[in-house]
Amino acid sequence: MNLNTTAAKIRAPEITFSHHPACDAKEIYVIGYKASLLFKEGTVGGVTGAENEKIIGALLSSIKESGKASTFLYDGRKLTIIALPVAQKISRNNHPFSLHDITDSLEGLHSAAREHLVQIWVVDKQIKKFMCPVAAAIARALPLYHSKSNLKELAPSSGVVVTFAEDDGVIVNLNCQEWQTASAVCEGVRLAAQLGDMPPAELTPDTYAQKCQDIANGFAALGVTYTEIKGDDLRQKGYGGIMGVGMAARCPPRMVVMTYSPKNATEHIAMCGKGVVYDTGGLAIKPRPDMCSMKFDCGGSAGVLGGFVAAVTLGLPVKLTLILAIVENAIGPDSFRHDDILTMKSGKTVEVNNTDAEGRLILADCVSHASNQLGDVDLILNMATLTGAQCITTGSCHAGIMTRTKGLEDRVVEAGLKTGDLVFPMLYAPELLKKEFKSSVADMKNSVANRMNAQASCAGHFIESHIDEAFSGDWLHVDMAGPQSRSDGRATGYGVALVLGLCKAPGFC
Repeated sequence: MNLNTTAAKIRAPEITFSHHPACDAKEIYVIGYKASLLFKEGTVGGVTGAENEKIIGALLSSIKESGKASTFLYDGRKLTIIALPVAQKISRNNHPFSLHDITDSLEGLHSAAREHLVQIWVVDKQIKKFMCPVAAAIARALPLYHSKSNLKELAPSSGVVVTFAEDDGVIVNLNCQEWQTASAVCEGVRLAAQLGDMPPAELTPDTYAQKCQDIANGFAALGVTYTEIKGDDLRQKGYGGIMGVGMAARCPPRMVVMTYSPKNATEHIAMCGKGVVYDTGGLAIKPRPDMCSMKFDCGGSAGVLGGFVAAVTLGLPVKLTLILAIVENAIGPDSFRHDDILTMKSGKTVEVNNTDAEGRLILADCVSHASNQLGDVDLILNMATLTGAQCITTGSCHAGIMTRTKGLEDRVVEAGLKTGDLVFPMLYAPELLKKEFKSSVADMKNSVANRMNAQASCAGHFIESHIDEAFSGDWLHVDMAGPQSRSDGRATGYGVALVLGLCKAPGFC
């Protein structure tokens, strides 16, 4: 599927996974533990050409295992070596292959790949274990969306070729299942990051829904279906949270539902995504510094959509129902107000005391739909850039998660460590925290009374409280406000790999 359909005029470099190295590449990146790069005679020669083995070997010996890029010139080509920190120096809460270091060290990759062909070698004695998470890390360094006027069209021979090799120089064959997952996660991550990077004038609720429709049409032969509830139909059918948040915008709000039902499915996961294409804060208007970058507020929906695309591409034996609440939290005569009372799909009423706590309102309708409209759901997963408090709680690299059971919590933490979409548990204590939403005129308010009382967890419990009481499956809340963007202002496509890990895709399980 071609993802270069953005309104931007400039086409992005392609990423190709190959066991035939690009001999005419003008730049070469070599990534791995230093011990693997020097493990056996011939490894370096296999990567850079045997005639350069002694020279490159000497350079390797002088490089520190820092995860930083070290660049050299030889034979008119540029060689960049990224010697990763040894596993013993990586904490138990990080991926052992230092994926964040890889993405950061590939900072100049996009410019280079526009001008000529770039070869990336990833070398390790357990390379099949790391192929898929490394593919996601590389994808983050090659974003699809660009709107710079000074970017030239791609050169005829350009792009990136990625080759995975064991530490004795043996190249991994394309026939293995890990290759397929690496390609699928790369595509999914670039799609999710593209959506996050698009400005709100281009990614409106209308254009976002159309993109979802196009994806579903592309998968129609695989049985993927698409439906949406839009505008006043949301009000009439009881989706008061989605309607309330989105009704002031020029483009009407909607709930998009896509399904994938393979015959050999072993589990049914309903994935709910917060798709706020832009968040002004509503009448609780954000100050300018806080409003800038609010195009990223669709990151949760983008992550589960990219994961859905990748899972369907791989034909994974998991039934998936994708539920996206797509809105713009705008300001206008029709804005929902503080003191308004919304009647949610769950039937519960919510007194609005903060129009900038909108994500939980739209996700509450989504999880209600998932728990009482679909029937046989084993797991409800909701993903969102929900709270700034998540960054304080679990940082900018780890999403905060909440689950009802320790078993699911352990499963998700393990999936994060295997995929590189890192997570860390937040407090789960509804009986202690739901009091923060107490209202004298409605069933609850939408924002906490005490912001110092586990605020990020409270937001998750608000969503959980709209799950049907008869629902017997499990629930997973993923707040990824921190890891959804990089320090350079780019979206990361976070969530795609985590979804594949939960679906037990080859290379992630």
